[in-house]
Amino acid sequence: MTFEEKLAEFAELAVKVGVNIQKGQTLLINTSTDTLEFTRLVVKKAYEAGAGRVQVNLTDAVFERAFYENTTVEEIEKFPKWIASQRDELIERGGALLWIDAADPDLLAGIDIEKIATQQKVAGKALENYRKAVMNDDIAWSIIAVPSSKWAAKVFPNLPEEEQVDALWDAIFNTVRIGEGSAVENWHAHVESLEARAAQLNAKKYKKLYYKAPGTDLTIELPEKHLWLTGGSKTPAGTTFIANMPTEEVYTMPAKYGVNGVVQNTKPLVFKGNVIDRFSLTFEKGKIIKAHAEVGNELLQQLINADEGSSYLGEVALVPHESPISASNILYYNTLFDENASNHLAIGEAYPTCYEGGRELQQGQLESLGINTSITHEDFMIGSGEMDIDGELADGTIQPIFRNGSWAF
Repeated sequence: MTFEEKLAEFAELAVKVGVNIQKGQTLLINTSTDTLEFTRLVVKKAYEAGAGRVQVNLTDAVFERAFYENTTVEEIEKFPKWIASQRDELIERGGALLWIDAADPDLLAGIDIEKIATQQKVAGKALENYRKAVMNDDIAWSIIAVPSSKWAAKVFPNLPEEEQVDALWDAIFNTVRIGEGSAVENWHAHVESLEARAAQLNAKKYKKLYYKAPGTDLTIELPEKHLWLTGGSKTPAGTTFIANMPTEEVYTMPAKYGVNGVVQNTKPLVFKGNVIDRFSLTFEKGKIIKAHAEVGNELLQQLINADEGSSYLGEVALVPHESPISASNILYYNTLFDENASNHLAIGEAYPTCYEGGRELQQGQLESLGINTSITHEDFMIGSGEMDIDGELADGTIQPIFRNGSWAF
């Protein structure tokens, strides 16, 4: 396939499989000027697939950096109401949302941490209705990524500058299964494989997971009615979609107060245009009681103190160390990719869909069941080829789930 053919297939994949656009449906695309050529192709594919209206919101790295460098904390606290209104109308219309990411991992390096933390808090509160719709799969949504020059330079610093973007394109095409046969058919087969793995875990009904690895000794209790899910999701209307492309995970929720021990990250976490790395978190009765990062510690502290729920976990995800992304030995400095190369956890909000009947529950009901709620949901990577995970059944039997980073069954 030529590069242009791969681009077209990727755009079609995002539209027909990612958000699975329906006839007459509104599609909102959030992206940046770094993706403009590819986004134009996605817009065309969306209309060809029957979209009624496609709206594109463009940001720009220079604009965003300039805002944080020059604005005040007081101004950041005045979150624009029109942003929330646009998302709310999209939900009312039963529309779909596509994020096309190309972010520079170091975009906001050196920016006042208070400004970044304030933006996170006010946006989280203002977009609460939107966040709930996404966490409940009330709308079809998907995140994909395409290269920017700054991001490519971060991933491939040893390549000549003129080769970096092309190298990242090739890597991304591989992760989304483009280049060998029909990408759409490849994705359907891949999701079926993940669903089979989730079905195995759901049949086990583990009540606890035990993690062991260098720097990690962690116990995670699971709610009695927890569900293991995959990247293949479905709206209440029955529309299937893929929230993350790529995706290699099966995931569920922890019991909010049932996490104890220590965990150490194995890949950098890129958060709000900054890198947080070489950190460990200590949990007691679910809560993070100690946290320290050698890189980005101040931002890590802000993240876990954004609200009450951000000091608890909301997601447990399993990814074998030999996943295609991990096997590539590429560090992407982008959670969309790095989380699909590694077992990971998420600080903050739990997906209500990971609990039987959770979709219909309100925040107070979720909390009463020990399901975490928060304005945050940030994944961080903990897996490696040295990680073992055991599961405890209802009768106390201990079974191996992972050995040396790979599935044990």
